[in-house]
Amino acid sequence: MKKNINIIEAIRKINPTAEVSVSGDDINTITWENGTTPIPIADIEAQFPIVELDNAMADLRTKRNRLLQDTDFHALSDNTMSEDMTTYRQELRDITNGITTVEQANAVVFPTKP
Repeated sequence: MKKNINIIEAIRKINPTAEVSVSGDDINTITWENGTTPIPIADIEAQFPIVELDNAMADLRTKRNRLLQDTDFHALSDNTMSEDMTTYRQELRDITNGITTVEQANAVVFPTKP
């Protein structure tokens, strides 16, 4: 099922308004609906690494945002945030900088909460 989603996401990278369906995870079963212009399979497959990186980065940001949210109370105006907490939160915000591959996204080591 994940592959099916990737096929449709790859198609939408090329044509965001494409109306398509895919049977299973077989790229050869794409049905172009409602007059959507077919896209060559090679062009769709070329988008797979981009979709996979987008998904890995979305997962990374979700985890990062959850960790930031868990420490948001430290940033309230009636609290004085420690230098360690300030550094930790900045490291979390910077964690996606320079990531260009799925492998890098999956290998991220989160900083330790003070």
